[in-house]
Amino acid sequence: MPVRGKHRRPRTSHLTRGMVAAGTGGVALALPLVSATGAHAATTAGVPAQATAATKAAPAAVPDVKLVTYKVVAGDTLSKIAREHTTDDSWQALYKANAAVIGSDPTLLRPGTTLTVGTKTTQTSTKSAESTASTSKSTVTPATYSNDLDGWIKESLAVMAQSGIPGTYDGIYRNIIRESAGNPAAINNWDSNAAAGTPSKGLLQVIDPTFAAYHVAGTSMDPYDPVANITAACNYAAAKYGSIDNVNGAY
Repeated sequence: MPVRGKHRRPRTSHLTRGMVAAGTGGVALALPLVSATGAHAATTAGVPAQATAATKAAPAAVPDVKLVTYKVVAGDTLSKIAREHTTDDSWQALYKANAAVIGSDPTLLRPGTTLTVGTKTTQTSTKSAESTASTSKSTVTPATYSNDLDGWIKESLAVMAQSGIPGTYDGIYRNIIRESAGNPAAINNWDSNAAAGTPSKGLLQVIDPTFAAYHVAGTSMDPYDPVANITAACNYAAAKYGSIDNVNGAY
C-alpha cells in the first residue's frame, strides 16, 4: 500500500499574488493586476491642476481713488476753504491745484465754481482719514521768518491766510515802497490826518483809528510793528477795495 505523503499547501510568493494567468493556448501569461488603490490614484491624478485653476485666489482689490470737491459760495475765500476742507490749510496749494478754473487772480472766486480740495479712497475709514490729517498737521514745523521786509511780508501773508484776508506779496511790497520806502518807523506829520491829530504810521501808513478797527488777532497792538501794520492795512484794504492788490495810490 503506498505510503501517504504529507500534503502541504504550496506557499504562494507575495511576488506572484498580484498576477493572474490568462490562457492563450496553454501558455500562461502573467498580467499585473490594477488594484483599487492604484485606479483611484490614476483617476485623481489629473484633478489637482483643475482644482488649482478653479481655486486660485482673486487678485487684491485696488483702492478706488476719488476726488473730493467743493462748490464755492458767496463770501468764500481760498483761505477759508483751505482751512475748513484741506489737511494742510494751504490756500496756495489749493490755488495751484485749481488755477485752471479760478483764473489768474486767486482773490476772485466765482460762486458756483467747483474746486478740487483733495482725494480719498473708498477703503479708508473716516476715523483713519481724520487720524492721518491730525498727524499731518501735528508734524508741521512752524515757519520762521527773517527780520526784514521780505520776512515781515511773508509772515503777514501767513496770518492773512489764516484769517481769510486776500493779498499777494507783490501787492503788499508795491504799496509799502510807495508809502514808506520800507521803513517801519515812518510817520507822516504833514497831511490832513496829521493835522487832525492822527498821523499815518508804519510800513503802510495806517492811522491809529484804522489800525484799531482792522487789527488782526494774534498780532501786536503796536501800529509800528511791521507784521501788525501790514496785516491791519491789508484787512482794511480788503474791506474797502477787495484786496491790497487793488490799491495803486493813497488809500
